[in-house]
Amino acid sequence: MEQGRYPGRRATVTVEQTIVSHPHCRKKRLGSPAARGNPNHAAFFSRGRRNVPSYNTSDFRKGLKVQIDGDPYLMIECNFVKPGKGQALYKCKLRHLIRNTVLDRTYKSGDSLDAADITEIQAQFLYRQGDTFFFMDNESYEQYELGMDTVDDAWKYLKEGMNCSMLLFNNNPIGITPPNHVVLRIEYCEPAVRGNTATNVTKPAKLETGAELIVPNFVESGEMIKIDTRTGEYIERVKE
Repeated sequence: MEQGRYPGRRATVTVEQTIVSHPHCRKKRLGSPAARGNPNHAAFFSRGRRNVPSYNTSDFRKGLKVQIDGDPYLMIECNFVKPGKGQALYKCKLRHLIRNTVLDRTYKSGDSLDAADITEIQAQFLYRQGDTFFFMDNESYEQYELGMDTVDDAWKYLKEGMNCSMLLFNNNPIGITPPNHVVLRIEYCEPAVRGNTATNVTKPAKLETGAELIVPNFVESGEMIKIDTRTGEYIERVKE
């Protein structure tokens, strides 16, 4: 694995920063191989040092996590094709778990793919510092820092103390998923237009995270609302 290939990394924390984290949180030195994505550290996960299981075409199915050219992919579609003559084929669509690009591949019966070393953990969002987001593994108390390119649109819904699902590839964070539903405060929105009782009238609102969301006209600044993070849509007002 080349240096800097995977955007997330274990976090290096200062004494001041550990105030907001768990007292048992492990701290990583900035110069450690794990923190810098050192190629020597990555080699620990290479096939030469660790047995990597593989999947035969008979194992191919939707939801399978595999490696192609060293990168993690999710098999999102797999169709078996048996020509009138010739060898059976497997036509697959695979989504890159970091870049979200889709790859079309055709495999012959008997081909195989290496399994991707993917782990899903529960992590708590600690705080944001510029475009860097700090999380803590709920079990090991180890901290990770993720850049905006890894967090992606999830930043819109992240609130300190929130538990999220984090994907690790070869122990490196590659993605974060917030809960399906979150409750956030409206930081600001224009006052409701009096006399306008139409239920389909909407307006933009700024959330406490800094993100913008379209809400109904009757919603006011300071109110708490429930949001579906999968669609990015307003659900309802929530009483404090």
